Amino acid sequence: MIKYLWKASIVIIGASLGYAYYYYVGCRTGTCPITSNPWISTGYGAFFGLVMVWGSRKKKQDQQTGEQ
Repeated sequence: MIKYLWKASIVIIGASLGYAYYYYVGCRTGTCPITSNPWISTGYGAFFGLVMVWGSRKKKQDQQTGEQ
């Protein structure tokens, strides 16, 4: 249960960083496709948080590999 809460919190942090990027750096003219809309930049932040969580899965090593 705590493992899933930890992963969800990383995704939420990524989403909040995406929104912060929109708020502080965002495009004022509306021509930038990612930073002109807060929903899109928040989605990208959440996606990168999800990628960080998804990539942090530990691989199980097969004990029989390499042993003869």
